[in-house]
Amino acid sequence: MTLLIGSLDLGLIYGILALGVYISFRILKIADLTVEGSFVLGMAATTMLTASGHPIAGLAAALALGALAGTTTGILQTKLMINPILSGIIVMTGLYTVNIGIMGGKANIPILGSETIFNNSSNRTVTAFLIALMITMAISIFFKTRLGLAIRGTGDNEEMVRASAIDSDLTKCIALALGNSLVALSGGLIAQYQQFSDVGSGSGIVVIGLASVIIGEVLLGKRGISFGLFSAIGGSIIYRIIIAFALKIDLFPAYALKLISAAVVMAALSGPYLKKSLEHSYKMKQKKHKIRHKSTLARSNQ
Repeated sequence: MTLLIGSLDLGLIYGILALGVYISFRILKIADLTVEGSFVLGMAATTMLTASGHPIAGLAAALALGALAGTTTGILQTKLMINPILSGIIVMTGLYTVNIGIMGGKANIPILGSETIFNNSSNRTVTAFLIALMITMAISIFFKTRLGLAIRGTGDNEEMVRASAIDSDLTKCIALALGNSLVALSGGLIAQYQQFSDVGSGSGIVVIGLASVIIGEVLLGKRGISFGLFSAIGGSIIYRIIIAFALKIDLFPAYALKLISAAVVMAALSGPYLKKSLEHSYKMKQKKHKIRHKSTLARSNQ
């Protein structure tokens, strides 16, 4: 039970990360690697302000700094015409130094004993659930507004959006800012939940976000933007449960976490293709069986 509750807590908090990845990966159709830096950026900012006795201000700072990181990536893509993946790598690399600078030159900062939003609540699971629910609903409503529809249109058909006199460069920057602000907020919440931040926490975080999005889509399906956002949260919870049980049964050592994560993503990505291949193979066998059956009947009639 403790394992499941812990997985649920982390799944809900990392679900906010999955929302940010969903915006860039599914809506904009961009693999944004900035998230590996912005996640730690949120952790660093939140940790330092939480240690000073301002946990709410820490989370607000995480949102603002994450949006700034996403905007920077957007400007590199749209104004300097740098490849989207390279733009994310450039910002991610630069943020490594920024994050250490925010943390006072230290690679790890504990905040044990400091007041956090989880310390002030009697049930951390309820707190995590309410935060994830409110954010998901707010993002869902946003993507049904005129600006939200313009962002969705940019991801679907940028040329059509430009022809409609909409600044697609601006919508990209806004979407990347929104996505990375959510990622940074997730990092801040994780820092308060675990009561420490580490500069290496962002390594492979994009894989966790992708795994959550893809698992949610594979198991829950694709039924529009609102359902997609909630399925990303569900996928994050399922992912954390899978990881927890994989480590619990001692089949893998603790240092194999990233290998397990990569395997889960690979399985989730290849799942739909393998399913279609098996269905096609089954249909072909059925078709061949019917042809043979008809041939046998024709011969017997002769």
